Amino acid sequence: QVQLVESGGGLVQAGDSLRLSCVASGGTFSSLGMGWFRQAPGKAREWVSAISWRGTYYANSVKGRFTISRDNAKNTLYLQMDNLKPEDTADYICAGSRTGLVGTIPSAYTYWGQGTRVTVSS
Repeated sequence: QVQLVESGGGLVQAGDSLRLSCVASGGTFSSLGMGWFRQAPGKAREWVSAISWRGTYYANSVKGRFTISRDNAKNTLYLQMDNLKPEDTADYICAGSRTGLVGTIPSAYTYWGQGTRVTVSS
């Protein structure tokens, strides 16, 4: 069973940057497809970005501002978030896909972290 633990969230101002991390344990991280989702209060879970052996993918709302990457030697997934906006405020949750493939819907993923909160003030 793979465990995922996120960190790096916080309170920032609009225009600031944050880097989120997601450390995996209990499995073969390099074989997992990985993604980031976010969930704002009262809203549905929203796909943000994903990375697999085929490449990296971004939601239109974050394209050009966020960068997903991974370090398989450290079993860690990252999300570099630049030029943050108040509408980026949410809990950011990392997800792992046992198949190695990724998608934009939650059912494409097998493993989930608990999330790290990002708050962007205007």
